[in-house]
Amino acid sequence: MPLLPAALFIIGLALFASDKLYLIIVALTPLSVSLEQLEFGLGVALPTEPLMFGLMSVFLIRNFFSHDYDKNILRHPITLAIVFQLIWFLFTSIPSELPVVSFKFFLSRMWLVVSCFFFAAILFKYQRNVLPFLWAYILPLAAVIIYTVVNHALLGFEEKPAHWVMQPFFKDHTGYGAIVAMYMPPIVATLTLDRVRPNMKIAVFMVLLVFLAGVIFSYTRAAWVSLAVGFVVYLFIKFKVKFKYLTLAGIVGLFVLFSFKDDILIKLEKNRQDSSDDLTEHVQSISNVATDASNLERINRWKCAMQMFEERPFFGFGPGTYAFLYAPYQQSGDLTIISTNFGDGGNAHSEYLGLMAESGAIGFLSFLLIVFLTVYIGVKRYYHMVEPDHKRIMMGILIGYITYITHGVLNNFLDTDKASVPFWGFTALIVAYDVYYTNRREMAEGQ
Repeated sequence: MPLLPAALFIIGLALFASDKLYLIIVALTPLSVSLEQLEFGLGVALPTEPLMFGLMSVFLIRNFFSHDYDKNILRHPITLAIVFQLIWFLFTSIPSELPVVSFKFFLSRMWLVVSCFFFAAILFKYQRNVLPFLWAYILPLAAVIIYTVVNHALLGFEEKPAHWVMQPFFKDHTGYGAIVAMYMPPIVATLTLDRVRPNMKIAVFMVLLVFLAGVIFSYTRAAWVSLAVGFVVYLFIKFKVKFKYLTLAGIVGLFVLFSFKDDILIKLEKNRQDSSDDLTEHVQSISNVATDASNLERINRWKCAMQMFEERPFFGFGPGTYAFLYAPYQQSGDLTIISTNFGDGGNAHSEYLGLMAESGAIGFLSFLLIVFLTVYIGVKRYYHMVEPDHKRIMMGILIGYITYITHGVLNNFLDTDKASVPFWGFTALIVAYDVYYTNRREMAEGQ
């Protein structure tokens, strides 16, 4: 009974002020706590995911009867790619090795995507909603960073405690570092906006320093790499390097990588620098594939994912099933000090390889299509925007998105609310900018 007033309040928001409910969900996401010890080890983040389910239900019912959802959003290439992926997840859940797990995964992905993409895309029709969306996440995340850094300082900023001092808000340092890095470009973009007053820019700069401390002391090497890649992409976009040249450079890079893979591997195996409290040594350990347990375990998981994909290349083993099924695919020579014979150590450590194992080649290609279209359309729209502040926000969103898809090579978090809110929200922002802000007049109307 004590929860009844809160439930009625939430229902009222969903029905009459769903935009406010969405911002509440965004603000609560960095502070949410995951309950993982449920059936099949599948958890739910409280209080955000029940709220997302409620928002999804009201949104779908309302649009089922009204038929007034913007057709331009529905027909957008990115939207079509997302819908295709959802359909494929549903389809591959039927022959799944663990159908209950897969259908739960599909339902979870539905409320994440519907609330964070389909609902958000309509909300972003009005430019006034963009900064509140970004900062509704940034400010609570800043509080989590301060909490984490203080806890870490009390332990002497040692490397090992960095893996868990952000609990209970984040499971470990990898997801924490990924999201902190993802929001740094939008913070920098806010700092450059003409509409932001000088005194507010001081406050924004202080928040940026908090995030910088957060990403440094997260000891998340993948986050550092993702920010470096994001900066390089920023330079490419800023100096208008043509897409065909970027594609050519990528092809040449892959050719060189495969042509000299043996020499490169020998060079990497000579690196014996393990993870360390010293930041310089920790950076050097990024390329250590000889002794660093974290890197070796990641390779172990990747090999398992590839073997699973080779066994079921079309349907995969079912969405969400990798963590429960990879154990038999571990080879004795690949096991590390952090491996478990029961295979209860987590996921595939890659958004891309995890999809290959769980949803086959089509599931993997559907995600690549979403990523490609989002980046391509985002860059194209950036070049056609005329209002400076809109361009700066778009750049911040794009680079933040780039950091996550780079990080996704080494880890995967899109089954969590922490990553899904910004990932699908940034995707929705790029779609909204592409649909609604195509010329100066439409930009003015969107204020």
